[in-house]
Parts: sequence; C-alpha cells; structure tokens
Amino acid sequence: MTHPPSIPPADPSATTSDIARRDSYRLKHGRLGVFAVAFFVISAAAPLTAMAGGAPVAMLLGNGPGIPLAYVVVSVILLIFAVGYTAMARHHTSTGAFYSFVTRGLRQPAGGAAAIIALLGYNAMQIGLYGLFAAAAAGFFSDTLGIDLPWWVYAFLAMAIIAVLGYRQVDLSVKVLAILVSLEFLIVLILDAAILIQGGQGGTAPLTATPFTWSSFISGSVAIALLFNFASFIGFEATTIYSEEAKDPKRTVPRATYVAVLTIGIFYTITTYLMVEGQGAAGLQEYLATLQPDPTAFLFVLGTTYIGATLTTVMSLLFISSVFAALLAFHNAVARYLYALGREGLVPAQLGRTHTKHLSPHTGSASQSVLALVIVLIFVITQQDPVLALFTWLTQLGTLAIILLMALASFAVLAFFARHRDLDSNVARTMIAPIVGGVAMTAVAIYAASQFGLLIGNPESPLRWILPALIVVAAIAGVIAAVMLKGRSPELYAQMGRHRDIELLPGQ
Repeated sequence: MTHPPSIPPADPSATTSDIARRDSYRLKHGRLGVFAVAFFVISAAAPLTAMAGGAPVAMLLGNGPGIPLAYVVVSVILLIFAVGYTAMARHHTSTGAFYSFVTRGLRQPAGGAAAIIALLGYNAMQIGLYGLFAAAAAGFFSDTLGIDLPWWVYAFLAMAIIAVLGYRQVDLSVKVLAILVSLEFLIVLILDAAILIQGGQGGTAPLTATPFTWSSFISGSVAIALLFNFASFIGFEATTIYSEEAKDPKRTVPRATYVAVLTIGIFYTITTYLMVEGQGAAGLQEYLATLQPDPTAFLFVLGTTYIGATLTTVMSLLFISSVFAALLAFHNAVARYLYALGREGLVPAQLGRTHTKHLSPHTGSASQSVLALVIVLIFVITQQDPVLALFTWLTQLGTLAIILLMALASFAVLAFFARHRDLDSNVARTMIAPIVGGVAMTAVAIYAASQFGLLIGNPESPLRWILPALIVVAAIAGVIAAVMLKGRSPELYAQMGRHRDIELLPGQ
C-alpha cells in the first residue's frame, strides 16, 4: 500500500542527524493485536463506571427513559466518524493520533493546536478520574471494612501503581486491563441477565419496548442526554495512539476501532434499557431525583433488588477497579502523546525518548505522573470535594476538548483525501462520512460549551466559561508552538505528524 509523501524538509542536509536521533527512540512494535488495542479503548470508556456513574445522571438531567435510544444515536454517529477515521488510519500510522491526522490534513498550525488541546483533554480526564476513584475507594473500605482514611490516600496509592505500570512495557498494562475489564463486564452482564429473566419493575412486570419509542427519546433534554452519552465513549482515539505498537496497524487499528465502538455501544444500549425497565419507565426521573445528591447509587439499588447484597458488594469493588482501569488507559494515552510531540519538537525532546529496556515512553509517563500529583495536591490543599470538584470539573473539560478534537480530525480526513485522491476513490469513506461526522461533532461541542455550567453542576459558576476558555488558550498555545518550531527548526516543522512505516527493531 502506498503512502502520501511527507513534506520535504527545507534543508535536507541539516535534518539528517536531528531527525534520525529523534526517530531512534522507538516504541516496541508488533506486541498489540486487535483485541489488545480494543481493550485500551474499552478500558478508557470504563463500562461499569459509565453505567453506574454516567448513565443515571444522563437519565436524570437528560431524556430519562429515552437514554437507550440516545446511545443508539451516539453509536451511529461514532460509527460514521469511524468510517473516515479508519480510512485515513489505513494509510497513516503515528502514535500522535488526532494530532498527527490534523497536521497531515489541515497543516502544521492546526496540528499544533490539536496537540495541546489533546494534552489538555487527556490530562484533564485522567487527573479528574482520581477524584472519583478515591471517593469510591474511601467509601467502600469505610462501609465494608471500617477503614476510615482520607480520600487522597487512595488517590496517591493509585497514582503510584499507575506510575509503575505506565513506566514499564505496555503489554503489562494490557494484562492488568484485560482482567479488570473482563470482570466489570461480567458483573454487569449478570445483572442484565437477572433483569432479563425476572422482568421489569423489580421483577413484577414484563419487559416492554418503551425505552426505544420516539416519545421516550424526545422526553426531557435530548441534547444533555447525547452529551453525557458521548462522554461515555471518550478514549476513542486510543486505537491510533497504539498504532506504532500494533501488529499490522493497517488492519489492526480499523478493526480495533469498530470492535471497540460496537462493543461499547451495544453494551451501553442493552444495559441502560434493562436499567430503565428494572425501575420502570414511568416516573424514572422523579425516582432518580430522590437519590440526590448521589443518583449514581441507582445501579447498586438495582443490584440489591435483582442479584442480592453479596454480588452488589462485588459490583461496588469492581466499580473501583473500573475507574482504575480508565485511569491507567488515559495515563498510557497521555504518555504516548507526550512521546509523539517530544519526538517531533513541539515539547521538550526528552519526552520523546523511550526506555532502553522496556521501549516504553517512560519520560512521558513520569511527567504525567508528576503533573497528576501536583494537580491533585492543589485540590487536597484547597479542600475541594473529590467528586463535585476534581472529578466533575476536569472530566467535563476533558470531554469537551476531545469532542473538539474529533471534529477537527473529521475535517482533517476530508482535507487529506482531497489532496490524495489516488489513495482511496470511495466517496462515502473519504468525503460523506467525514463531513457528516465533523458537522455532528462540531454541533455537539458547541452545545456542550453553551451548557457547560449545567454539565459541571453549577450554571452560575464562573467556571462555566473559565474551563472551556482553557481549550481556546491551549489551541493558541499550540499554534504558537508550531510557529516557533518552524522558526527554530524548519526541517522538524516540515516533518510534523508524518506517516511512520513500522519496521521492527532487531530481536522484536
């Protein structure tokens, strides 16, 4: 398969040593297959976290019993996005993922903006999740074992474990994630099966098709429902982030993308349908309001009703491990972004180096761990709530940033194939799907920004505009970084986001 030529460097004689030195730091190729890559995406989506944490809030603030159909709509939009995204992934390999796609499609300044937005978004998602993890762990151990420790103890303990796993080889992380994700899927499937067998409304009524009716879909706020549902899929980009470590990335990345989206979409749709039926569609939002300030207890209430207290306790423990799996997946994503950007000159070159033994992006991993430590310490010192502040503020910021990245990536795919028509003549893949995906993502991002106060739980807070403004600041910083790189090293600027053929190192 042919690949579009990289933009030629301004001065080839000046580029050889610097670019060759940067390229000598490689990730270990060929260790990740389709399901390993898909696991990273699914882990970042954190299925149990989404169903226990996100879905009840989406039902309460969104369209109530219409959430299952909203998941179908979001899944379809993401599959349309994936058509163009994977079409470009077949011709372009880079662990820079969205950044690399945007650079090759919309050119270097836009790529610089995408790079810093990505760092902001994924760091915000990862660090924010420490709040949810710590609060859940503190509550579980206090309630079940009588161990009362501050929430931040659990946050720093998780941080230390993730720092070790992120520093070492990626296949070690895969093994950890495979176990955790399999167990969280299993416990929710057990609950799903119980509701399916016993019936709805606590086992007293037959299941109905009410959650899939148009009237249910348009009840309440459809837009808020779609926004929360999109947040459940964040981590989508991980398939291309691991492309340089994948077995045959031209096939692995597209397949892993579709496996991940279909798996998550079907699982979310079925589970939320059974959650709605388990309580009953009528009066669902009123019931969830009675659970305030913690509507996330909904799944565990259903668990107690349908599978008993013991398995519900197991579910609570797996909820904690689900958040941990998401933390690890996002940590790995940030480390690889830093590696890609360090290799290409947008951030310090030290971040673009890999470990001599593990071939992991160890400097990027260590840097992310230090940043997480500093941010969480700030929240601890200022005595902020781990869920209402640390988790909510940062994960909603991360969601908005990544939706914007997906919109940029769609338009980048369109521009890429417009310049390289010889690579793919399928108009549906290279034009129609990117346009539809890009417009849909842009609309979602604009609405999310306009409703940001509601998304963080305080419509009057100045954070409703301060946090989204950070994305604008990041974009400007990214453009400046690209322009400065052009002045400092035209050859590196010319090579930004380039396709990287996968060649195994000796012994791999």
